[in-house]
Amino acid sequence: MGNKINSANTTKRVRDVWYTLQLLRKVWIKVKLEKLESHERMAVNMLLDSRATDLFIDTAFAKEKRFKMEKLRNSCLVGNMDGTINIGEAIMHQVECNMFFKGHVERVRMDICNLGKTEMILGMPWLAAHNPEID
Repeated sequence: MGNKINSANTTKRVRDVWYTLQLLRKVWIKVKLEKLESHERMAVNMLLDSRATDLFIDTAFAKEKRFKMEKLRNSCLVGNMDGTINIGEAIMHQVECNMFFKGHVERVRMDICNLGKTEMILGMPWLAAHNPEID
């Protein structure tokens, strides 16, 4: 009798832990971006993703904010985290801008691709170079 588990409570605990872990998987930081041509600044929530191989900006967001898009010599396909090819177009353009984060400013280049509801992603190269302290 002492080993019997109440399945309703156990299921709830598992769901609570799963939900908490899902929330912890996504880390967002607020940065400011500055267009190089106009010096217009905007605050943006960026997703930190150590699985991402570069810095990315969403196609629709880049167009909506009227970033200057630079055409790449060679396009490349975009792979999703689940191993599938992204339904958007291949990466054919980049955006260059200044990024401000906690007193640090740097010029960044971001590949333009379809990110769905996410506006921007900071991937492992940026994380490895800067090793930010995140609370």
